[in-house]
Amino acid sequence: MDQLRAIRYFSKVAETGSFTKAAKAFGVPPSSLSRRVADLEKNLGATLLQRSTRIVKLTEVGQIYYNDVQQILSQLKQSAETVQSYQTTPMGRLRISSMVGFGEKILLPLLEEFSALYPKIVLDVSLSDELSTLGRDDVDIAIRGGYAPNERVLAIRLMDNGFIPVAAPSYLEKYGMPKDVMQLVQHRGLYFKAPTGPTPWLCYIDNQWHDVSGPAVAISNNGPWLAKKACNGDGILMSTRWALASYLESGQLIELKFAHKLAITQQADMAVYLLYQKQRYLVPKVKAAVDFLVKRIKVDSEQINNIVESNAN
Repeated sequence: MDQLRAIRYFSKVAETGSFTKAAKAFGVPPSSLSRRVADLEKNLGATLLQRSTRIVKLTEVGQIYYNDVQQILSQLKQSAETVQSYQTTPMGRLRISSMVGFGEKILLPLLEEFSALYPKIVLDVSLSDELSTLGRDDVDIAIRGGYAPNERVLAIRLMDNGFIPVAAPSYLEKYGMPKDVMQLVQHRGLYFKAPTGPTPWLCYIDNQWHDVSGPAVAISNNGPWLAKKACNGDGILMSTRWALASYLESGQLIELKFAHKLAITQQADMAVYLLYQKQRYLVPKVKAAVDFLVKRIKVDSEQINNIVESNAN
């Protein structure tokens, strides 16, 4: 930094032809500026400036040195402007990790709109149901379903992630509508396979958890395939409201209502969370993405709830 400051001082002296004018431009004492330029000449082993009582001008080697350092100073200025622009304008590579079903159905369509708003941001999106760690996996934003994580990150609740039981009208015609949650053990099941294994059908009755899972006819981590099989009347499916909204709206699937609520885990308050590290929110690209996704997904969540409620009525 000392050498760079000396180069800037030297350059200004060459341009103004005066140590006094150069010192005034930088707001430093002329003696301090003169000493730094002298140290620069000493380090280079060359006399850059020809000094007299009336004027200061470049020596032959000083002119060569001046021409060379102008390119360096110009590049440094451009680099500084680039960094300042980066710090104020959303740009650069943004890494997002999301669970597969949510990513395909909700996130990716929204990112098309986001890209139109922020064309200088390069999206790097990974869809996986394996949990990612923000710091370790070099991820800026992660979207996960479940309960609030214990990681040292900020978690914003985007929408409910509760599972509901559904079946096609054709299935209910053939096998009958289960009247009680305990009757589910006699029905054919389509099971989503999470990283921990197939999700069971659980209910809480008389202060006790019961597994009411029926015999499996299909197990997969591919939600759309399971939904298609449910629409074909192959079995009862437990899935999230946001994943089933379009099927419920079209009438292809019907939500099964019971006195006792079903769940896939004993953990309470299942939701979809957007995760990010607190310090990363200061980076414009991360702030832009967090603000956009939180606003848009919460709007979509309200629309999904309206669809489910109108279908139920």
